[in-house]
Amino acid sequence: MFFKEFEIRWSDLDANRHLANSAYINFMSHTRMAYLGKLGFNQKSMAQHNIGPVVFYEHMYYFKEVFPGKPVKVSLGFKGMSEDGMFFEFQHDFYDADGKNFASCEMMGAWMDLKERSLTALPQVFLDAFDKMEKVEDFKTLTKADTRKFFKIPKDLV
Repeated sequence: MFFKEFEIRWSDLDANRHLANSAYINFMSHTRMAYLGKLGFNQKSMAQHNIGPVVFYEHMYYFKEVFPGKPVKVSLGFKGMSEDGMFFEFQHDFYDADGKNFASCEMMGAWMDLKERSLTALPQVFLDAFDKMEKVEDFKTLTKADTRKFFKIPKDLV
């Protein structure tokens, strides 16, 4: 399991003086990109292949407040990926300095071709990198139907 440790900064707090929702999102994306960087996914390699990650959703579950003063750890669990690598799913868990789980998040996303502005399969070099990634116990091969389990239709004002 991959972990990234963070210090809670003043700017990470909300009006209630505990960790703000936006800080959770930032800690998770930083954790993902730190691990993906170890696999060879970085700004340079993604630019070479003209791809970038897109987040479909992040479902947060908050169990307990957390305050500044002690470091927190964020885990990264590899929950799923489509056969072509287009779709991916991760789980993040948040732990306080005593190892107590105070929040959890399930997130799903895909890879986008940045020229075509459409979803795309991963090049083989990145598929090979994901093969090295440790999978969680309930890992599954994703299909397009999995991306629609929380399907919403936009409702415009006009």
